[in-house]
Amino acid sequence: MLITAMVTAASLLVATAQADVDRTAVQQAMDQLTSGGGALGVQVRVTDGRQQFTARSGAAELNTTTPVPHNGSFRIGSITKPFVATVVLQLAGEGKVELDAPVARYLPDLLPGKDITVREILQHTSGLFSYTRALPLSPDGFEPIRDKHWEASELVAIAAERPLNFPPGTKWEYSNTNYIVAGLLIEKLTGRSYADEIERRILKPLRLNGTYLPGDSQDIRGPHAHAYWTANGEPSDITHINPSVTGASGEIVSTTRDLDTFVVALTSGKLLKPAQQAELTRTTEVSPGYGLGIKVMTVCGKQVWGHGGGIPGFSSELLTTADNRRRLVMSATTAPVSGDPRPALDKLLSATFC
Repeated sequence: MLITAMVTAASLLVATAQADVDRTAVQQAMDQLTSGGGALGVQVRVTDGRQQFTARSGAAELNTTTPVPHNGSFRIGSITKPFVATVVLQLAGEGKVELDAPVARYLPDLLPGKDITVREILQHTSGLFSYTRALPLSPDGFEPIRDKHWEASELVAIAAERPLNFPPGTKWEYSNTNYIVAGLLIEKLTGRSYADEIERRILKPLRLNGTYLPGDSQDIRGPHAHAYWTANGEPSDITHINPSVTGASGEIVSTTRDLDTFVVALTSGKLLKPAQQAELTRTTEVSPGYGLGIKVMTVCGKQVWGHGGGIPGFSSELLTTADNRRRLVMSATTAPVSGDPRPALDKLLSATFC
């Protein structure tokens, strides 16, 4: 996956003296992604101090020269998780949930581990099996179920049928089940869907008009690039799927402009009270690279916060330095022909943050 390669690339970068963002290198990295890195189209939004620019490469549709739209809509995948975590942390700040309380206090009989805490759900230290590992997500396997509606309880049940991967709180392991549970927790605590709460608490206050939670809708609103993969030996347009298969773990559609606005608001403390803001990026020995819904890593000697996202057809990345001076938002749509994105992604990160 493109996003996995991006995280790997980030870990390989070494500290260097900071200079201005090299726009030529950014464009070269994007062109490398679309020429041999497995991407059909790429768009980025890069912030360098008070300056910001967008760039694009490749095509918006297969066998055309139609360019990827600037600020086009795309599926953000797991970048949905910081939105969900933000709502849970807001509820903690309002005294409606305790981070170190067991999930079973609020959602009894849902999980196999009665001692799994809310914090462990948000930090991926719960030990819950990731339901996505049990689904046929290869192109040939996913095509027959791409239109299927999934209930959140159905997705959790897939994981609950299996034993915990490890005792809660003893290890870090990414599991999409955690955030399906977090979505259900929001609904239990507020009496409203997690989608309604995200819209009420984040999207409307920040005026993120290009961001929405589609539910069962398979369409992507507004200008957008198409994504493809090879299924049953033929190219298939995988742009339109029923995103309920990802739910609170990855269903949101957004734009680079909206995600940039969101990450600045989140990391600068505009969405959370000070106590919960401190929890957002607090890591532990068990989870050294992940806070509560946000990854924490070092790129070129600088602390960088953000999250990546992957959903069939789309890979995305949202990253910012702690002071918000350097930021990168990227969306890549996949091509039917695979490639190795790691060298290009390494170049993109280096051009932005080093």
